[in-house]
Amino acid sequence: MDTPSLGAFDDVRTAPRALATEAVHAGRDDLARQGLHAPPIDLSTTYPSYDSRAEAARIDAFAATGAEPDGPPVYGRLGNPTVARFETALARLEGTEAAVAFASGMAALSAVLLARGAADLRHVVAVRPLYGCSDHLLTAGVLGSEVTWTDPAGVADALRPDTGLVMVESPANPTLTEVDLRAVAHACGSVPLLVDNTFATPVLQRPAEHGARLVLHSATKYLGGHGDVLAGVVACDEEFAGKLRQVRFATGGVLHPLAGYLLLRGLSTLPVRVRAASATAAELARRLTADPRVSRVHYPRIGGGMVAFEVHGDPHEVIAGVRLITPAVSLGSVDTLIQHPASISHRIVDADDRRGAGVGDRLLRMSVGLEDVEDLWSDLDRALSGPAGDAGRRAHGRHAPVPAL
Repeated sequence: MDTPSLGAFDDVRTAPRALATEAVHAGRDDLARQGLHAPPIDLSTTYPSYDSRAEAARIDAFAATGAEPDGPPVYGRLGNPTVARFETALARLEGTEAAVAFASGMAALSAVLLARGAADLRHVVAVRPLYGCSDHLLTAGVLGSEVTWTDPAGVADALRPDTGLVMVESPANPTLTEVDLRAVAHACGSVPLLVDNTFATPVLQRPAEHGARLVLHSATKYLGGHGDVLAGVVACDEEFAGKLRQVRFATGGVLHPLAGYLLLRGLSTLPVRVRAASATAAELARRLTADPRVSRVHYPRIGGGMVAFEVHGDPHEVIAGVRLITPAVSLGSVDTLIQHPASISHRIVDADDRRGAGVGDRLLRMSVGLEDVEDLWSDLDRALSGPAGDAGRRAHGRHAPVPAL
């Protein structure tokens, strides 16, 4: 049997493929030609070169545009082959030209703000709610940014000549509020729209198709999927990617190669994990909606593995009452997690701003994993039937006092 030519491989790689196929193969298209099945992990921090003139030219080119240097790697802070595989794969899944990975989601957002600030475009228009630390980073202005908070309908009126970014999160953390991304992108005009797509993932939503220029992920969550890697990534066009690479090089917020490997591995099961978690989450949301101990349930129209719900009684007792479900921050893992946003993930947001964005003191956020739905419901039912559940039954819809947070 004849060995396929390089051109034949290129034809396969560039042909349109379903998302599930891309999740398995993107970033790995060259492995078979190298006689490999699993992607290699390159842990080098530096790389030898006997042609210093050529190195100088490559570094000059990077300084000018932020484009990835041609040829072999130069230095770990400029880029890493293993991390580059993950970036290629994520860009393919999000439908963008490029992606740039960072050491955390907050490092990724910080790089975006620094890139806009370098162009004297420090004003940001943002829609609440956002992840609590994103909210704090914008509000505190520690990177020299100034923020105007608005609702989606007010984005156009909030723009200024020095506006460098519009930021939304949809579904939002933790209320799961959804935003009409196409309408917001239209309101932005020429100002880049950044969408935090952490909760939806490209399985459920691809913001670039709706006009977003930047797509942010806390890759720690669903992209990694197993609670064992910390990372962030921005999917975008190549021009903006160059600016982000320059910021990453200057600030050092690089992703470790082992994390890049784990993320690439996580992407291969992303569609299966998200769809399985979505089915279970939708069923739990249905049962919670019918439960008299629960006053309100939030579940997005596009689906997903996240459920938020408000209880009549004390949410802290529900947290204390779970046994199978893990009471912990973060989300998107194979196991189910639950937390109280007003106490943890959004504690850093001013209380009035937090409540004004719908993050009430009785709200619980649950990241549904891959366990059996009956086992999860049994654990939730038991936790709701503790002191919090009893209070809810007594209240019958009236708000029972919640301890000060």
